[in-house]
Amino acid sequence: MFTWLTEPLEFEFMRQAIVIGLSLGILSAVVGSYLILQQMGMMSGVISHAVLPGISIAFFWEINLAIGAFIAGVLSALVVMGIQKRSRIKVDAAMALTLTSFLALGVILITSLETNQINLDEILFGDILGVTSNDVWRTVIITGIVLLLTKVFYKELEFYTFDPLGAKACGLPVNLLYLGLIFAITLTIVASMQTVGVLLVMSLLVGPAITAYLLVKELYQMMILGSIIGAVSSVMGMYFSYYFDLPSGAAIVMVIFGFFLLAFTFSPSQGILTEPELKTKIGNWLNSIKLLRK
Repeated sequence: MFTWLTEPLEFEFMRQAIVIGLSLGILSAVVGSYLILQQMGMMSGVISHAVLPGISIAFFWEINLAIGAFIAGVLSALVVMGIQKRSRIKVDAAMALTLTSFLALGVILITSLETNQINLDEILFGDILGVTSNDVWRTVIITGIVLLLTKVFYKELEFYTFDPLGAKACGLPVNLLYLGLIFAITLTIVASMQTVGVLLVMSLLVGPAITAYLLVKELYQMMILGSIIGAVSSVMGMYFSYYFDLPSGAAIVMVIFGFFLLAFTFSPSQGILTEPELKTKIGNWLNSIKLLRK
């Protein structure tokens, strides 16, 4: 009866893919919740595109690609922060310039360093069905570290998220908290490269978080619900990829978007078909029709 559910689990690559998908779904939602509440959603796009030069150099020097990606990602975020703080340029313009510059540098390095053996399709779009046991352990360890640090510094991060100026006035190390958040984003992106790729990782970081944001009010609720949505989306996307021969990263992203559309349409407080203001307008409209009939 449930053969369709158990059949994929007979293969080791699917079991590994599910474990890494569950881990990334949880990790991305927790980190993404802070991103959304601080209006830094585009930062995930900057870092995800900026890892390309680091990957090229790491491949040329024959070191772990994740190390190069992490360094390049953190560097891009520091460039954005430096431009924003040392000039009148707004953060969105700084992000746009940094994203395109790092991406262009990555393309140049791939050509000049003759690193054409890099599988760009897997890096850009992901291939979760090709993950190894090392990828699984790395992702699980990263998820555990980020969740542990989030638990330990939850109050400080919550204060900084909702009132950065107040947190600074109270003596909290806001620059260190910002850097910690950047580290968490970059680690999430590095862990997600094999899953959805650097071009689609924005959806994994932002999608579950904004879906939960439409349904709950508290930060911890947003992280819990977002983690459930992210984990379920990852597993469903892998099943769609397995049965319909779809790219795994794209399938996961579309499932996330499907959950967002449901929340966007039917959220009790903010849904376009269920929001209280809409009900009031419809009620007034019906009353007007009744009065006209009289």
